[in-house]
Amino acid sequence: MEVQIHCAYTEVIDPALLTPNPRNPNHHPKKQIELLAKIIQSQGWRAPVTVSNRSGFVVRGHGRLQAALLLGCEVPVDRQEYASEAEEWADLIADNRIAELADLDMGKLMDMVQEMDTGIVPVELTGFTEEDLQKIIASMEGADDSVDDKADAEDRKSTRLNSSHGRRSR
Repeated sequence: MEVQIHCAYTEVIDPALLTPNPRNPNHHPKKQIELLAKIIQSQGWRAPVTVSNRSGFVVRGHGRLQAALLLGCEVPVDRQEYASEAEEWADLIADNRIAELADLDMGKLMDMVQEMDTGIVPVELTGFTEEDLQKIIASMEGADDSVDDKADAEDRKSTRLNSSHGRRSR
């Protein structure tokens, strides 16, 4: 299978020739690999698999490697120099961890998803299912309702307090 490549790379090779880092602490469930394979098949390669010239192991892109094996396609590889094993491991761990530290602005997310929902690109290629998005919408609506409910409760409390002093604020 041929997949378009839209990223910088050093070489394009058979994924079976790559060696995952045996110490990679990140595990990619089957569902994640299948979704990643769909994204790569649909959009092409947007990021290469990074391989250390020092060890020969994959440093970044273990999930992409597994998706390439599932698709049966070649993979773009970016070969990089690492001064030490510790530097290589730090890059591997950071690649797995940094995205987890981000805060997701649900309002902006939903705006983007709604704007792209034209039928051209399936929403599942965002990594979210329709069910996930419905839950986000419900939680956002619930959050707005709870703010409104809190304001209504404060208004009622204020009305009762003012009523007890012989005057009404409404």
